[in-house]
Amino acid sequence: MKTLSFITDPGFVKNEHPGALDRFFISLLNDERDLPFVYLCLQIFCFVISLAVILYTPLLQGWAWKAGALLYILSVLLYFMGPFTLMLHNTSHNALFRRTNDWANNIIPWVIGPFFGQSPETYFSHHVGMHHAENNLKDDCSSTMHYQRDSFRGFLRYYLEFFFIGLIELANYFHRKKRKKLMKKVIRGEASFFVLCIALSFINWQPTLVVFIMPFILTRFAMMAGNWGQHAFIDASDSGNSYLNSITCINSGYNRKCFNDGYHIGHHLSPKMHWTDMPADFIANNAEYGRQRAIVFEGIDFFFIWLLLMLKQYKVLAKHFVNIGAVFKNDAEVVEFLKIRTQKIL
Repeated sequence: MKTLSFITDPGFVKNEHPGALDRFFISLLNDERDLPFVYLCLQIFCFVISLAVILYTPLLQGWAWKAGALLYILSVLLYFMGPFTLMLHNTSHNALFRRTNDWANNIIPWVIGPFFGQSPETYFSHHVGMHHAENNLKDDCSSTMHYQRDSFRGFLRYYLEFFFIGLIELANYFHRKKRKKLMKKVIRGEASFFVLCIALSFINWQPTLVVFIMPFILTRFAMMAGNWGQHAFIDASDSGNSYLNSITCINSGYNRKCFNDGYHIGHHLSPKMHWTDMPADFIANNAEYGRQRAIVFEGIDFFFIWLLLMLKQYKVLAKHFVNIGAVFKNDAEVVEFLKIRTQKIL
C-alpha cells in the first residue's frame, strides 16, 4: 500500500512570454491550456501522415517499404496513439477551436482520426453521447458490470462483442433514445471509414492494411482494455456512484504523456473539467475519496491494471493501492477488497 503524499502530474503553468507562433495559435483556441494539442497535431502531420503518404508511393520498395511500414506501426502504437486518443477525448468534451474557427474542429476526428483507427465522430458519439450518459450502468453499450473483471475469457468476450457489433448496438441505442442526430453521426462516421478502406485497398491493399486497418484493430482493443481498467472495480451496492464504479491513477508517466487521463473518477464527476485542473481537484477532494472508499492507484495506468487483472496479480495491485484515510490495515485487506469489487454484477 501507498500513502497519499504529493502529486507530480502536470497542471497548467502559464507561459508569461509566449512566442509569436504560440500567440497566433492561442488566438484560435477556446482555452490556451490546450496549446499542446496544436503542437501534437503538427507532429502527427509531419511524421505519421507524411509517412503514411510515402507508403502509398513508389518511393519505398522491398525491404525499405517493410521497414517504413514497421516504423509506422511502432510509432503510431507506442508513441502517438495514447496522446492522440486522449487529445481526441479532451476535444470531444471541450471544442479545441473557437466558434469563429469551428470548421477546424473537424480536423482531429475527420482528418487525423482515421490514421489512428478512429472512424470519424464515432468516438464522440460513444463516449460523450452514450458512455457518460449511462455511466457504466446496464444501458451502457460498453458496460463492464456483467463480466467477471479479472477473467481473460470475460474480457475477450467483451472485446469481440464490441469489435463486431459494438457500433451496431450504439446506433440502436441512439435509435431507442430518439437521439437521431447522434445515430446519424455513428452511421456516417463508421461507413465513411469503411468506404475509405475499401477504396484504398483497390488502389494498394498493403499500405491500407498498415495505415488504416491495423490501427483500427489495435485502437479498438486498446480502448476496450482501457475502459475495462477504468471500470474494473465496482461496488455492486451503489454501481451508479462514480466514486465506486471508476478508479483514479496518480503520479504516472501515463498522466504526463496522456493529459492526466488517469483521473477517471474526477472526469466522470465533472466531464468538462479541464485536464490541467484534475490533479488540484483530486487533492482538494481527497477526503471525500477516502470517505467513499474510492480506489486510487499510484505509479501505474489503466492498461497495466488491465494486464494485472488478466494475470490475477492482486498483490502487485495492492502495492500500488493508495490507502487514503488509512482505511486498510495491510495489503491482505486491500487484496480482499479489490477481489470483491471485480465480481460479476448480474
